[in-house]
Amino acid sequence: MWWYASSNENQSFGIVDYWLRHLKDLYQKHQPALKTIADEEKRWDRMCELNVVEQVYNVCHANIIQGAWERGQELSIHGWIYSINDGLLRDLKIDFDNKKDISKLYRMS
Repeated sequence: MWWYASSNENQSFGIVDYWLRHLKDLYQKHQPALKTIADEEKRWDRMCELNVVEQVYNVCHANIIQGAWERGQELSIHGWIYSINDGLLRDLKIDFDNKKDISKLYRMS
């Protein structure tokens, strides 16, 4: 990954560092599995998928989403990814439609 494997791993990119930190955290969390993917393009694809999964969880942890579920509003969160290589939208099979499906640690009352 370019932000991790560069000769200067701690290089600052300015305001974008805020968003890159999440990617660094995600990479570190999944580094052993990502390192097993020899093809760089496939490794990037997997990193993108992992980011979508992580963002689904982030959305579900938001109080506005949990509040909607608490009020009985129908709301579903799905993890899908679009490939510019083939133009296909793929379902990553991560779906939530109530807060019972998320970790108790993140449930708001």
